[in-house]
Amino acid sequence: MKIKVAVFGRPELVDRFQHYQLNQDEIEAIPFIYHKASEAVELVERAFMCDVYLFLESLPYLYTQSKIKKKRLPTVQVALDEYMILTSFYHVKNHHEQQLRRFSIDVLDENHVTEVLTELNLTGDSIYTYSYKHDVKINLEKIADHHEELWNSGKIDYVLTSLHEVEKILNKKGVPTYQMVIPKRNVDKAIEQCKSIAILNMSKSAQIVAGYVRIKDIEKIREDKGDLHLKELQIKLYQVLLKFGHKTYASVLTNNENQYVIFGTRGVLDHITNHYRDFPLIKEIENMLDTSIEIGFGLGLTAKQAEDHARLALEACTHNANSSCYIVNDRQETIGPLGVKKVFDTSRLYQALIHKAKLNNELSYNFIDFVQLRNNEPFSSSDIANYYRVTKRSAERTVNKLLNGDVIKVVGEEKPYVKGRPRKLFQINM
Repeated sequence: MKIKVAVFGRPELVDRFQHYQLNQDEIEAIPFIYHKASEAVELVERAFMCDVYLFLESLPYLYTQSKIKKKRLPTVQVALDEYMILTSFYHVKNHHEQQLRRFSIDVLDENHVTEVLTELNLTGDSIYTYSYKHDVKINLEKIADHHEELWNSGKIDYVLTSLHEVEKILNKKGVPTYQMVIPKRNVDKAIEQCKSIAILNMSKSAQIVAGYVRIKDIEKIREDKGDLHLKELQIKLYQVLLKFGHKTYASVLTNNENQYVIFGTRGVLDHITNHYRDFPLIKEIENMLDTSIEIGFGLGLTAKQAEDHARLALEACTHNANSSCYIVNDRQETIGPLGVKKVFDTSRLYQALIHKAKLNNELSYNFIDFVQLRNNEPFSSSDIANYYRVTKRSAERTVNKLLNGDVIKVVGEEKPYVKGRPRKLFQINM
């Protein structure tokens, strides 16, 4: 089955993209062409049948990002990175015969410019960088005015812009302006990202979740309070689980072992993923029954595999004196207990990420969010790739930086259910 990619870009960019992906049999590119970047806001609404949303420029993504985040759309941007800046420098010097000095440049992240200048051994004293990464709202006139002011004051000889509409504004004002070049390599990487995200989402959609729920110390309750009281507890428990099943599009069944069985797919999986730290189902059951319970969730590509993993997760609950919930995923990795917040020093972790692993601010904050979301459970490079929506190779590079900086440590291995080498599991080293 082909992956449907919604491609957002100006006509000339979409034409180039379609030429680049001629040999990509797995991809069906569906163009959404705009002439002004702000038009992308409406175009996003028309791409609902696509698997991934690909933006060939940063500006239309910035216009649409609130809508994208709200709808949690799988999105890829062609990277405005060091390689794109370096390629653009080459074109400015060799095609436009301009010197790499006395110019201003606008980019999403100024760190990329700094890294390229360092690599080329350029001082940057006469190079002026405008970063619009932290602008609450992109103001094209403001960016153009910034460049024009530098030009009028005689500080620069030309402008290198990443924004097509800024180029048009400045050209009308007679300011020599060149637009940055999008390298084929960056487009190819974006295509691979689209494939990875689509395949991941397809596999997540196909994943089955099984859950076993039982009242803890059931025999003791029967001895102390009798069968009638136990029956009342079981009815109440069943009612809570039915409500949970309705919310997560799951089925709830009973078996002859005084247990309840939950079967679901994406809805249950999303609920679990979003509640590593605070699992409200446990609290709701405890409040309703005034007794402890045990919940084990198992993930798998078949119902049998999911059930087997759910039993393993339920077995893990027996080692806790109070209510608990564990998950065993399709790699037989045990996660839990859910709903028990694991505290760690975010300030100390941030300092380690910046100074030891040499990550930038955005990656550092995202990694802290990732650790908090997973409740500081062990993770693999695949988990990093899924969270950041990047390729496995890119995730492994991040993991290597974290290892080299002694920010994380190896705590075990995954046990895949298919053939292949075990994959390492990591945890923060503090």
